[in-house]
Amino acid sequence: MIYWQIFLAFFIPGILGYGGGPASIPLVENEVVKRYDWMSVQEFSEVLALGNALPGPIATKMAGYIGYEQGGILGAFIGVFGAVAPSLIVMIFLLGLLYKYKDSPKVKRMTLYVRPVIAILLGIMAWQFFAEAQIQIGWLQLILIAVSSFLLIERMKVHPAFVILISLVYGAVFLG
Repeated sequence: MIYWQIFLAFFIPGILGYGGGPASIPLVENEVVKRYDWMSVQEFSEVLALGNALPGPIATKMAGYIGYEQGGILGAFIGVFGAVAPSLIVMIFLLGLLYKYKDSPKVKRMTLYVRPVIAILLGIMAWQFFAEAQIQIGWLQLILIAVSSFLLIERMKVHPAFVILISLVYGAVFLG
């Protein structure tokens, strides 16, 4: 039963998450945190941060890690397969159809309508992360980490992976 749940936890967001990893992250969070209760919001945000620091698609890295945590090596394989299966199905069966209608005004309009929904879902997820962080570490630490991260990334042009690593070390040394 756990393997079927792992598959569904990543297959459903893969189908509904139009636009790839960033669009599916809030959907994965809903499955992993709310539906199956495998992780807390904070644990999910840590997995997301680590996944963002590593090269490659975020959805497959998260699926592999969470699948492994829940079902071992087979769980990791099933999680990754569940994450890539929707794309695989689309590539195999619908690529010709999409290519045929790629210049259709209706298809272009649909894409324009989906973008704001993705932005709202990412905003909700970010708000939940901030709310959970405020509860866990307090406003002072949250503001310190957020402002420092902003300055490092935007002003000093430090790669986000290094900022995540610095934040993890800070959390382990001073908060953990």
